[in-house]
Amino acid sequence: MEILYEDNHCIAVNKPHGLPTQEDESKDESLMDQVKEFIKERDQKPGNVFLGMVHRLDRPVGGVVLFAKTSKGASRLAEQFREHLIEKVYLAMVEGTPEDTEGTVVEWIEKDTKNNIVMGYDHEMPNTQRAETTWRVIKADAANTLIEVRPKTGKPHQIRSAMRRIGTPIVGDLKYGARDRMGNTIGLFAKSLSFNQPVTGKRITVNAKPTHEVFSLSNR
Repeated sequence: MEILYEDNHCIAVNKPHGLPTQEDESKDESLMDQVKEFIKERDQKPGNVFLGMVHRLDRPVGGVVLFAKTSKGASRLAEQFREHLIEKVYLAMVEGTPEDTEGTVVEWIEKDTKNNIVMGYDHEMPNTQRAETTWRVIKADAANTLIEVRPKTGKPHQIRSAMRRIGTPIVGDLKYGARDRMGNTIGLFAKSLSFNQPVTGKRITVNAKPTHEVFSLSNR
């Protein structure tokens, strides 16, 4: 359990790749289960521990996840996500090299809940939501490129779809065009999250570093 930030109202941890943020149909232990148990044991709390989930990362994605420790924290953080006051920065290791060194992808995406995948369109369609993602190349080798990604909206799978659209799918992401699977891991990592502290309003930025070997390049 790598705690990145904690106060009376919230706690941020570094989610490992392949671990579900909350319980899913697999019934595998989730990050939320682990954080609850950690707080219960550390603080010797009797009964159930309150932990509010205000956002999530896909199971194969690693990085910063923020939880609320109080109901007040949960409602105020959830409002910040709805109002787009949360700033998120990701690292994506992709196959190949994009034609440009930076850009913005605007897609209208439609979620296929049965197959847990989205379709991205270059124009508005029925049942679609607008997704905007900016990106820039950090470095590359002969096979892969490390890209910094900043989603301007918070739509399902928007980064994964955006990287497919620019012709460089995320390493290991078979759903969006990658060549090979990497178990329950893809080359996407939430490296930072900025939010306003739920009570004081102070701007806080939480950072994490990826440790998975997928984020290594031969020329680093």
